[in-house]
Amino acid sequence: MVRWLIVVFLALVLIEGLTPWLRRLGLGRLPGDFRFRLFGREWSIPLASTVLLSLVLSLLVKWL
Repeated sequence: MVRWLIVVFLALVLIEGLTPWLRRLGLGRLPGDFRFRLFGREWSIPLASTVLLSLVLSLLVKWL
C-alpha cells in the first residue's frame, strides 16, 4: 500500500511539472477538460487529455 502511495505521489509531481509544457502542445484545453477556480486556487480536471494520452501511450507500447 505504501508503494502505491509513493507511485501516485511521484506521478502527480511529474504531471504537475510537465503541465506548462503539455499546455503549449494543446493538452489541458480540449473540449472535455475542465478548469475552475475554487477557494482562490485554479483547479483543472483534464479528462479528455488523459484519455488522449492514454490512447497514444498504449499504441506506442503496442508497436514497440
